Amino acid sequence: MEPAVNPLANKTILITGATRGIGRALALRCAADGANVVIAAKTVASTPKTPGTIHEAAAAVDAAGGHGLAVQVDVRDEGALQRAVDAAVSTFGGLDAVVCNAGAIQLVPTGQLQPKRYDLMFQINVRAVWMLAHAAMPHLVRSGGHLMTLSPPIDLSPRWFQSHAAYTVSKYAMTMTALGLAAEWGDRAAAYALWPRTAIATAAVEMLGGDAMMKVSRTPAIMADAGYALLTSERSEVSGRAFLDEDVLRARGVTDFSGYAVSPGVEPMLDLFVSP
Repeated sequence: MEPAVNPLANKTILITGATRGIGRALALRCAADGANVVIAAKTVASTPKTPGTIHEAAAAVDAAGGHGLAVQVDVRDEGALQRAVDAAVSTFGGLDAVVCNAGAIQLVPTGQLQPKRYDLMFQINVRAVWMLAHAAMPHLVRSGGHLMTLSPPIDLSPRWFQSHAAYTVSKYAMTMTALGLAAEWGDRAAAYALWPRTAIATAAVEMLGGDAMMKVSRTPAIMADAGYALLTSERSEVSGRAFLDEDVLRARGVTDFSGYAVSPGVEPMLDLFVSP
């Protein structure tokens, strides 16, 4: 049987943190199929530090061929997450996928990490994923849907803990949550993780490494294409696994990644949690 031309047409995907970066790129990639995309994020007023708003992202989804719905959500608030799920279902009639894209990062050792920053990372990176899965589960099981976390394959090498143990634990916990959900749901719904092989040109990367790091990054389009490939895969092919974007695309026949480079001809640097 030939695959559907637009497999996400009329499917409903909720993406947290989708006003910019990877979340927005994936929203627009899904919109090109004619998907319904719920932009679940905080920003309603654009600033230099947080450019773009949920309403602008939803309008961009509409312009790309989909149907956007802007819902203001602080992912630390389980009530807000439940309302976002309820809005998706009441507006579009169901929920087919959830992408846990929102994240918080602080790459410092234990002695330099403030407790409030520790709490922020675990509230956003870990608790919010579980709370959103909890709210969305009945609908995902009903639709045979997908839940994707943007978190890395688990590598217990000390190198990934010695300089930023709290952040590493929080990101691995995201992946472990996805793997746990996959086991719990069985063949009723899929859960899995996706992570970039190289640095991606996002606000977080710019904050960490400035313009120099941005120049040795790839664009968010590679994560959008890999995420789309996973969202349109059979549940049994992806559930319970943790993927790197490049591996996902290579498995689908992509061999040339030069078009994703921010700086043509420059080899992108490996992302955190990825060994050479």
